[in-house]
Amino acid sequence: MSTKAPRSRRGSTLPRGRPIPAAPFLTGALVSVAGVVATYLFFVNSTLGQFLDESALVQAKVAQRFIGLPAAGVLDLLPATSVVIASLVVLFVTLARRRWKAAGIALVAMAAANLSTQLIKFGLPDRPFVGVQTLSLNSLPSGHSTLAASAAAAVFLVASPRWRPAAAFVGGSYAVVAGIATLINQWHRPADVVAAFFVVSFWTCVAALPILRTGRSWNVWLGSGRHWASRRWWTGLAALAAVLAAVSTALVLRAVSSHAHDSVISFFLAGVGLIVVSGYGLTVLGTLLLTREARRRSVR
Repeated sequence: MSTKAPRSRRGSTLPRGRPIPAAPFLTGALVSVAGVVATYLFFVNSTLGQFLDESALVQAKVAQRFIGLPAAGVLDLLPATSVVIASLVVLFVTLARRRWKAAGIALVAMAAANLSTQLIKFGLPDRPFVGVQTLSLNSLPSGHSTLAASAAAAVFLVASPRWRPAAAFVGGSYAVVAGIATLINQWHRPADVVAAFFVVSFWTCVAALPILRTGRSWNVWLGSGRHWASRRWWTGLAALAAVLAAVSTALVLRAVSSHAHDSVISFFLAGVGLIVVSGYGLTVLGTLLLTREARRRSVR
């Protein structure tokens, strides 16, 4: 069976199959909301969560001294740089491929993610005192991380199915590094970054559905073997990174659990692991979701 959709006289791919169901995207959006809530409840409202989060932030000074202030300054520019890069890519795709609706929806979603982060941050109360010495001002979600992740998501959304696996991995990697950078520079705790990723995930799910429905002519999956950017190993690399980070984080926390006061950098490493797990985990799920729906329509 051919996976190519039929073409019109002008050469554009004709849509076929039933409308893309909304249920998977609504489910993804609800899971993202649950992720934000769970992150807040554990890392802000519980003693253990606050201790882990705050310890990672304090120990980030060690990493900052190790890499040096100049390098830390470069890392601090990553979120803003991501906006410039994403804007250029989205503009190029829009002009070259005429994806006006997709670009508009992606940019609105990007703006909504950043606005939502600020509303959540200022709408939540101060951090409760649960026995951990920390600043009481709420900092969740991270605006820096939302900016970087939403920029990557915008590129992911306007990319064609054959480019999405590679775009997801590269964009997800950039967002993860930017999130780690905010921790190293002590702008945010790990949980702030994780919550930001979930906020962006929510708006990506919301935007993906209309983009797939209105861009039926180009949202056609031709198979993972048809182009280097659609190879399965892009998603495999992200999944492998998430699994390795999860295992490493668990081992670090297990090793430090009985000697917490002797730890110099273990909690920081655990915080980095949490950022990597959430960033690449959501990257994998997003790639599978959009690829699955494009494939389902293409083979019908």
